[in-house]
Amino acid sequence: MHILRSLGPAVARVSLGEALRAGFGALLGLGVTGLVLLSPQVDLNLGLYLVAPFGATSVLLFAVPNSPLAQPWSAIVGNTVAALVGVATCLLVADPALRIALAVGLAITATILCRAVHPPAGAVAMTAAMSPEAIDHLGFWFALTPIAAGTAALVVLAALYARLTGRHYPFRQFDAPGQHGTGDRSPSERLGLSETELSGLLERYRQSFNLGVEDLARLIGAAELQAASHHAGPLNAEDIMSRDLVTVGGDTTLAEVAELFRRHRFASLPVVGPEQRFLGVIFQIHLITRAREDAERLERGFLPAFRRLVDLGRETPVTASDIMKVAGPRATRGSPVAALLPMMADGDVDAIPVLERGRIVGIVTRTDLIAALARQALRHR
Repeated sequence: MHILRSLGPAVARVSLGEALRAGFGALLGLGVTGLVLLSPQVDLNLGLYLVAPFGATSVLLFAVPNSPLAQPWSAIVGNTVAALVGVATCLLVADPALRIALAVGLAITATILCRAVHPPAGAVAMTAAMSPEAIDHLGFWFALTPIAAGTAALVVLAALYARLTGRHYPFRQFDAPGQHGTGDRSPSERLGLSETELSGLLERYRQSFNLGVEDLARLIGAAELQAASHHAGPLNAEDIMSRDLVTVGGDTTLAEVAELFRRHRFASLPVVGPEQRFLGVIFQIHLITRAREDAERLERGFLPAFRRLVDLGRETPVTASDIMKVAGPRATRGSPVAALLPMMADGDVDAIPVLERGRIVGIVTRTDLIAALARQALRHR
């Protein structure tokens, strides 16, 4: 039974949306590359043609963009080095079977030494070893076109596609600036472990090819946060939420919103429709961002930002519905505090609305959450 179970899927279940995102990305990447740069037909004069290993490269770039094996250095250098090895082997070894095996083996060794392991590189070396006619025409130029040029094009397209679909590629390095543009790392990643220590963990468990230091930091942080949530007790959103809410309507002007922020010193304001039906939430940063954008337009002479902000003499002022955030985490009365912790861990969300049949009945702020955890800590002392 254990043997049969070990033959089953080793990858966690993935949503249909993520599968479609990856598949469409590969379709787009190879389609654009084939239309703009590399021909689907073999061109032995310029070498600008698609080769089968690009399909494997696309799997990594679009399906698992966080893998160390999919990063630009691994993809471009790995494929190029493997192509050079494959061409040299094809030119020096006559026996086909020996040539193919030697090309793949040497390519693996070379890419590991270059810290550029990229699984499709083995197929690149094999393609070169199996194509003596193409190598006779192109020689070592094969490593530049189609291999290096095609891989670089796919990497650029993968980076653009990741940005458009809300993913990170290339993945962030361990010492990259945090989400606020400062040197501080995100709260869930402040582990006290150095990059050297994290790298040591990966090497100790032989996971350097499967996981990057940045991803390991995020996973450890998420695990610690989840473990901490187990001590949050049986509290739920209803126990800690603010009930006496100050809300605004969708047609509330920004001047009125700004005044409410000033008067109550809130960090967020829910936007509601008739019968307290929840529409969205405004954070202070939304108001600041809009004011800055209007100020920039004013400097360029495009828009009287001050008049727009304070709603002087305009028929269609900017309102709450224009700047509110519609998407975001939401809770119900029975949502456990343990589930709310990860939602506000990294600072993207300052408050979570508590809804009942689409109507807002409360809101859990970061302050509410901290106070609840502090009370729990005192009770367990």
